[in-house]
Amino acid sequence: MSNEKINTSDAPKPVGLYPHARRVGELLFLSGVGPREAGSGTHDSSVPGLKLDHNGNFEEFDFEAQVHSVFNNVKKILEASGSSWDKLVDVTVFLVDMKRDFKTFNRIYAEYFKENQPCRTTVEINSLPTPIAIELKCIATV
Repeated sequence: MSNEKINTSDAPKPVGLYPHARRVGELLFLSGVGPREAGSGTHDSSVPGLKLDHNGNFEEFDFEAQVHSVFNNVKKILEASGSSWDKLVDVTVFLVDMKRDFKTFNRIYAEYFKENQPCRTTVEINSLPTPIAIELKCIATV
């Protein structure tokens, strides 16, 4: 059975020592994917819809922009791995503010998953390693 690590320069660099994805047989496991832009370093905050002041406080915050960006990053990793959006079978969603963001996330999610409807779990967490509001953990077939 194959056990291949996959990385792509089309997605943001991981913030730790792990690959973007790992293929095991016909399954593809994505590491947590956030909305940072490709080319972002591990310590910067190049996040669509987010602008921080010099103290790390929000000057601008657009959750919708982060959702679209995280979906775009997932698509790029899937494609680089020989899979595609329609082959997603399970999505775990991590939100840092369920009350504020769940309704908006659900609306945008429905736009992206009209045809393919993978299993999904959504949980609220205290924080993520970078100043982002959402991260996805996905499993797909290849």
